[in-house]
Amino acid sequence: MKRKLKISIIIVIILIIIAFAVAKVFDVPYRIYQRIYKTEYSEYVYKYAQEYNVDPLMIFAIIKAESNFNPNVLSNRGAIGLMQLMDGTAEELCNKMGIYYTKQASLYDPELNVRIGTKYFSELINEYDGNNVLALTAYNAGKGNVNKWIEAGTIKEDGSDIENIPYKETNNYVRKILRDYEIYKNLCN
Repeated sequence: MKRKLKISIIIVIILIIIAFAVAKVFDVPYRIYQRIYKTEYSEYVYKYAQEYNVDPLMIFAIIKAESNFNPNVLSNRGAIGLMQLMDGTAEELCNKMGIYYTKQASLYDPELNVRIGTKYFSELINEYDGNNVLALTAYNAGKGNVNKWIEAGTIKEDGSDIENIPYKETNNYVRKILRDYEIYKNLCN
């Protein structure tokens, strides 16, 4: 019995070593990360990130969090598409951008959704003096809430205290995107 146990342990150890060797040779963790951290719709992301002076990797992280690259997502609050845009926000931005906006259904179009969402995020970055944390917070919770939290001293103007974001969903959202952004930077650079 002891001999069978020893042989079983040795076989398990050998299999683990082989598995690690195969994973290392074929760079399995990197390939897994590439499947999880997609860069679909990159032609639109890079085009509009450049046009609106936004880091494209941040846009990928936002899309991953918002829709996981599914252009047909409709949230229970009515947010639509890859970057989960609300109809009113999209219509307002299209008017500013000189784009004819027909109806909510057009937000399911990946290019239009990425274009409007990237423009919106760039406006938030500008409004918050280049602060990605506050821009992400506003993207999720709205500018009104962020401004109210800053005025009340709930969060700092520099966004250094994301742990104080009062909405748990937004708090987790910002942390997730910042984490995913760092992963995208490691994968894509």
